[in-house]
Amino acid sequence: MQPLVQKLQIGGTRKFVIDHVGHRGDGIAFAGRGNVFVPYTLGGETVDAEPVAGHADRARLLRVETPSPERIAPFCPHFGACGGCAIQHWQPEAYRAWKRQIVVDTLTQARIDCAVDDLVDAHGAGRRRITVHARRDDDGQLRVGFAAPNSHAIVPIDACPILDPGLDGALGAARTLADVLKPANKPLDIQVTAADNGLDVDVRGSGPLPTKLIATLSRTAEAHRLARLTRHGELVLMRAPPVIGIGTAQVVLPPGSFLQATVAGEETLAALVAGHCKKAKHIADLFCGVGPFALRLAGKARVAALDSDPGAIEALRKAAAGAHGLKPLKAEARDLFRRPLVPQELREFDAVVFDPPRQGAEAQARQLAASKVPLVVAVSCNATTFARDTNILIAGGYRLAAVTPVDQFRHSPHVELVARFTR
Repeated sequence: MQPLVQKLQIGGTRKFVIDHVGHRGDGIAFAGRGNVFVPYTLGGETVDAEPVAGHADRARLLRVETPSPERIAPFCPHFGACGGCAIQHWQPEAYRAWKRQIVVDTLTQARIDCAVDDLVDAHGAGRRRITVHARRDDDGQLRVGFAAPNSHAIVPIDACPILDPGLDGALGAARTLADVLKPANKPLDIQVTAADNGLDVDVRGSGPLPTKLIATLSRTAEAHRLARLTRHGELVLMRAPPVIGIGTAQVVLPPGSFLQATVAGEETLAALVAGHCKKAKHIADLFCGVGPFALRLAGKARVAALDSDPGAIEALRKAAAGAHGLKPLKAEARDLFRRPLVPQELREFDAVVFDPPRQGAEAQARQLAASKVPLVVAVSCNATTFARDTNILIAGGYRLAAVTPVDQFRHSPHVELVARFTR
């Protein structure tokens, strides 16, 4: 723990006894009239911490006086300074139990009675997508890295041990791009995705790029094996269309497109979804993105795939057209928040899969609840909005038959899940 202590600013000190780890990964101490949240602590520990100015319910860890027997040494030298990981200091077995319990507690609080499976680890080879921040300080120093915890400050990072090998060189490429683009006080965000044939980079915050920079950026692309460089989704240069394989299909990624954080995460979620849908013959895949479920499900069933992102839908159409052995796959751009599929449209399907963003799919859940679709499979990255949508489905006559939590965001409080609903 000593490296972490050295990175913290020491001020007025208080002693806390940590009761347990909360759902956001912070240790929680009972103090006075309310709880105090102390990051990087574990249940049963006695710690010295200083209150955070302006936040009566938060304290900054200074020293662990009595460590938990479950405490282990963090594996990354940036842990505690970089805000990317909340938990590297907890034994894996205890960490996994805590992460599963997040789902259990959220469902219990929502008065939903259902058994929760063991947590499925889906970290695999690591994260295949990152956003690197860059900014030049008032003293002229260029900082390139990740954001500090609960702060816009940038922590310079030269290596990250939780990244997929496909992102090897991504941090170096980001530093070179930042040096070329010369960000001032406004942060530059550099999103890097590991495609199968190189790095796909989208830059945000740079402003228009002068023509004279294109030659320099082209040399950067060659030196750092960038497949494509875009600015706010607009093409700057492309050495090769960035491609990923999904099932038997090859998908050319739209600029800045959403992907599951890890390859193992995508494959695990897709396998769970396919297992629940194995008897279905006509499936609606809602909030489908570029087709991580649709392109696999279409191997055995007809699929209608819908998403609000026209770029993702076009990429899915082209991938399906070029793949072999797929049953008919219809892809449509549609805003399912404003125009959810209604019961009359849903009646042709014997299964519906939906995988919305963190805000959930309340409007679509209400239409599903009014439908007669026999099987609904929900994928969620937010247990709270999942619980809300689940109660809507249950009130409409569905039974929650299975919940499986999935951990592709290892070392963080984020947990995903796949659930099956039947009539």
